[in-house]
Amino acid sequence: MSDSKTAIAQDSAGVPATVLSAKPVVLPAAGRGEDLQVRVSAPATGGDLPVIVFSHGFGWSMNGYAPLADHWAARGFVVIQPTHLDSRTLGLPAEDPRTPRIWRFRIEDLTRVLDGLDVLEASVPGLDGRLDRSRIAVAGHSWGAQTASTLLGARVLDSEGVPGEDMSDPRVKAGVLLALPGLGDTLTPFAAENLPFMKPSFDTMTTPALVVAGDRDDSALSTRGPDWFTDAYTYSPGSKSLLTLFGAEHSLGGVPGYEVAETTDESPARVALIQRLSTAFLRSTLYPGDTGWKASATGLEEDPAPLGRLQSKSRRRAEDDLGI
Repeated sequence: MSDSKTAIAQDSAGVPATVLSAKPVVLPAAGRGEDLQVRVSAPATGGDLPVIVFSHGFGWSMNGYAPLADHWAARGFVVIQPTHLDSRTLGLPAEDPRTPRIWRFRIEDLTRVLDGLDVLEASVPGLDGRLDRSRIAVAGHSWGAQTASTLLGARVLDSEGVPGEDMSDPRVKAGVLLALPGLGDTLTPFAAENLPFMKPSFDTMTTPALVVAGDRDDSALSTRGPDWFTDAYTYSPGSKSLLTLFGAEHSLGGVPGYEVAETTDESPARVALIQRLSTAFLRSTLYPGDTGWKASATGLEEDPAPLGRLQSKSRRRAEDDLGI
C-alpha cells in the first residue's frame, strides 16, 4: 500500500490516475423506504485515499456530476455519490408521506455513507483497506450544497427563527458548496410556504469550506439577486473561501454533466476552473502542508483575463467581521 502522499503526487505531476467506478453499491436504510444506492469512484492505485461525499442537486442521482466526480477521483480522491429520494430515477410521487421530510432524509443519507464506509470499502473490488478516514470532505450543488452544509455546521431555523438540531459531523474536515442557497429572509412566497427548510443559519458553520457562486445566478426562490448565493461565505465563521464566477448561472458552466439540458451557461473553461480550484482547496485543507491552494489562488489573481474572483478569510477575520 502506498502512503497518503501518493494521491498528491499524481496531481502535482499533472498525470491523472486511472479511475475505477462501481454502482450501485447498496447500504441498508431502515425507515427510509428504499435502501440507499451509491456510486463509488476511486483511483485504481494508491492507498490512504481521502474521501469526498457528494450530494446531488434536486432530481439528480449518483449518475450525475461526472465533471466533478471523475476529476476528483482521477486526482486521488474516493468520491461517494448517494442517490437521494428526490431523484428522478426513483420517481417518488409528490403525495408520498416522505416528501416533506426529504431534506432530512438527504442529510441522513450523507451520515449513513460515513457510517457505512467499512461496508462500502469491502463491497467495491480493489478498494478494501485504501481509505483514509481521517481526511473526509463533503460537497454538493444547489440543494445538495445545502444538504452538505449541515454536516459542516449550518442549521435550519424553525418558524420562530430558532436554530434546529445540530447535524454537524466531526468526521468531516472540509466542504465544497456549489450554488448554495442563502438566508431565508428573502424567500419568495412560494418558497416560504412550500420549502420551510430553506431557512439556514450559517452562524455555527465553522468547518473550512469553499463556496462557489455565479454572478448571474438569479434564483426564482429568492427576491434577492445572485449575491444570495454568497451568504454562506459572508455569514459563517471560520476559514472560508468564496469563488465568484463571472457570467455563471446556476449550473456554474455545466457541473451537473456534459451537455445536459439544464445547463444554461455552458462553459468548459469555467468548469475546469472549478475542478482545479476545488481540488487544490480540498488537498490543502486536508493536507495542511500542501501549497497547491496558495499557488492556484495566486494564479487566478494574476490571470489577465480571469473567469472569476477569489476571496478568503481566516477564522480570526471571520469572527471580527461578525463581531464575535
